[in-house]
Amino acid sequence: MQKPSVALTRRQLLAAGTGLLSSSLVKAQVSSRKKTVAAIVTMYTDDRSLKSHASVIVGRLLEGYAPNNVQTEPRTQVVSMYTDQVPANDLSRGLAEKHQFKIFPTVGEALCLGGDKLAVDAVLIVGEHGNYPRNEKGQKLYPRYELMEQVVDVFRRDQRAVPVFSDKHLSYSWWKAQRMFDWSRELKFPFMAGSSIPVTVRVPELEVPYNAEFENAVAVGYGDVDAYGFHTLETLQCMIERRAGGEKGVASVQMLEGEDVWKWRDGAEGRWSIPLLKAALSRTTKTKPGNPEQNAPKPVLFLLEYRDGLRAAAYLLNGHTSGFLFAGKLKGKAEPVATHCGFVEGGRPLAHFDGLVHCLEEVFITGQPLYPVERTLLTSGALSFLFESRYQKKGLQTPELKVAYRAPRDTYFQRL
Repeated sequence: MQKPSVALTRRQLLAAGTGLLSSSLVKAQVSSRKKTVAAIVTMYTDDRSLKSHASVIVGRLLEGYAPNNVQTEPRTQVVSMYTDQVPANDLSRGLAEKHQFKIFPTVGEALCLGGDKLAVDAVLIVGEHGNYPRNEKGQKLYPRYELMEQVVDVFRRDQRAVPVFSDKHLSYSWWKAQRMFDWSRELKFPFMAGSSIPVTVRVPELEVPYNAEFENAVAVGYGDVDAYGFHTLETLQCMIERRAGGEKGVASVQMLEGEDVWKWRDGAEGRWSIPLLKAALSRTTKTKPGNPEQNAPKPVLFLLEYRDGLRAAAYLLNGHTSGFLFAGKLKGKAEPVATHCGFVEGGRPLAHFDGLVHCLEEVFITGQPLYPVERTLLTSGALSFLFESRYQKKGLQTPELKVAYRAPRDTYFQRL
């Protein structure tokens, strides 16, 4: 099969195939031309209880992966690693020996390969999983900001920067998330971040028309309000960001819990969400029979009003469903558009991470992000203020979230 170029659009990838190289000599020659990556992770484990994000992301850079179900050799090479925590079931030390990369005691040394100058072509930050505390609002205090700050210190010292990818939301803190974004603009390095969900399989396949006009939108998720709440917001944002006029930011947010969720849904303010919630839940077989209020004893609801007037609601319904779902009402259309993002029954395992690794390799190789980091900045900020809303027990105006950007016309996401 013909090997695709490194600068793939989604449509190009659909038409292309990749063969695994069998000759060790050819592999060595290809490896010598690959962009080098420093992996900065909180911890690296993979057992029956937990597949850490380091394992499912960095592991694909070590062993290969299958974007659009086409087995692909990594196009970059991990040459160094820093692990913030080393639990008893750590795998990084054994992998370092197997794949011939070195683990360093500091972030700076990992970027400089033990020398005194930046010596890698790209930096991957995976700040998910590990033994970190939660604050009084319920947010887990992952040190993503602190890890990136050490990366930026090297860039600033050497007056040279390389592409960076940071997994999941930028930070639990809006101020820290904004600062991370500002560093990328100040030092002019390509920066991508975010969740795997926007680039996973969509069933049925859905690409929202560019410049679509939305009346309202609903997302549905499940799981931990912090970690999976972010996935749910990204499910919403990657769809509605394509609307007419582009993204202009979020004007206000509110988090509701328990019976307040159903009171809002059934009241005058929330009744519009009922048909969209039904449409979204119909897109997965993992929705239980019966009403969500019967199956989800501790529902959570994110309410967002955008600066252009769009209203959206994101439900977390543990016990009723276990998917990430979207439904939106487009102007002039009788029926909502709706889809299920990822975790397809019978599909290849963790396909969403195939999409994410393809995207991060693209920015590492070409310096051109496949989607704007502003999406992650906005969803990170929205989640941070939603937790503040929960803490203060009221809705909040969010003038800080005046984050404007245009979505790319070509949406990259996985195919079965």
